[in-house]
Amino acid sequence: MVGVLMIPTLLTATSVFIIAFIAAPPVDIVVFVNLFLDLYFTEQYYFRCHFPTSAAIGLHFYPIWEAASVDEWLYNGGPYELIVLHFLLGVACYMGREWELSFRLGMRPWIAVAYSAPVAAATAVFLIYQLVKEAFLMVCLLGISGTFNFMIVFQAEHNILMHHFTC
Repeated sequence: MVGVLMIPTLLTATSVFIIAFIAAPPVDIVVFVNLFLDLYFTEQYYFRCHFPTSAAIGLHFYPIWEAASVDEWLYNGGPYELIVLHFLLGVACYMGREWELSFRLGMRPWIAVAYSAPVAAATAVFLIYQLVKEAFLMVCLLGISGTFNFMIVFQAEHNILMHHFTC
């Protein structure tokens, strides 16, 4: 039963990621972080990645039928929510699929248990972090440059490199 949800959600997330990567208009993202302002002054970056819903929409569910047009939905970051929610559901279903396979074979479910750590990390980065921040403002953008931007900003905001447990 888990595979019935897994395959359509992962295919939807993958196809929307590829289509929106090609069809979405380039959007100017200004990073308001002291680290980047110090390094690059007021330079504006052009990321080729999926960005979250705009601050005007806020932390609301933004399906495609709520927008006036597909262009508006693409410009305001609608694919981000669709990709992330379908991806997280598909990955969780894959974890259930691993547990089901080990159960049917009479094995212990250690692979599913080990896989639950990256699932929890992805859920924390792509969903929980935004809910705690109450906005999709500083979120991990879906793309290579956006991922590295998130890692740099995240460690700067949370002072990870200066933590006393790191050596």
